[in-house]
Amino acid sequence: MEALKNIDRLSLNQITTDRWSLREAVEGCVRAEIPWIALWRHKIAETGLAESKRLVKDAGLQVSSVCRGGMFPAATAAERQVRIDDNRRAIEEAAELGADTLVLVCGPAPDKDIAAARQMVEDGIEQLVPYAQSCGVKLGIEPLHPMYAAERSVINTLAQANTIAEKYTPEQVGVVVDVFHVWWDPQLYEQISRASGRILGFHVSDWIVPTPDLLMGRGMMGDGVIDMRRIRYAVEAAGYNGPIEVEIFNRAIWDMQGDDALALTKERYLQHV
Repeated sequence: MEALKNIDRLSLNQITTDRWSLREAVEGCVRAEIPWIALWRHKIAETGLAESKRLVKDAGLQVSSVCRGGMFPAATAAERQVRIDDNRRAIEEAAELGADTLVLVCGPAPDKDIAAARQMVEDGIEQLVPYAQSCGVKLGIEPLHPMYAAERSVINTLAQANTIAEKYTPEQVGVVVDVFHVWWDPQLYEQISRASGRILGFHVSDWIVPTPDLLMGRGMMGDGVIDMRRIRYAVEAAGYNGPIEVEIFNRAIWDMQGDDALALTKERYLQHV
């Protein structure tokens, strides 16, 4: 399995340089000659949607995705509707910024009924699909590692994500493969193959041993145990040749000088992805 020869597909997921504003992240990508960026909604809100769009366009960057939509389950119908409305705004932001994918982090259960919460996720996606399609935005279901089931998402395997996505066309709903969340899954390669034609994103980082923190413990590529190149080959065999987002939650990396973090990102991307 060959290494990537260039950084043409490299995307900086903004969370990797969380100390930077959107403007600083855009300017950093330009200096590092990174062609893609993935934007987070709280960063867009800080800068303003119109200014965010202008900054990205003027820099000549492409937006690989907007994160995040989702968070569907809630204790009351009224609160669930509030979340649907917020997802509609997220779809509008993605469309305005030229991103064809809104990443869905689907949300935890509001109580102990995880099965009901999973149904709320399916119902929420069903409500959003017509509007997302009318805006030219695809919904990318990102399964999260099971350790996040109580706090961030009740969609925890690629099989679950595939089952939901298959109710729709690939132009409406697909899946996002994040190696940090799926590397452990004994059905991983079978499920990647099952997702052929509907993989909307590929995210990389590494699983450090021992894991220093459940949320903030992701490692730079090469610092952990994930066979990223094998997973990349599998998603490419399943038809995905789009941008590859480096998405790392790690305070030590956040505390680095941003340009140094980008230099390390490029180096490790070429070595290990």
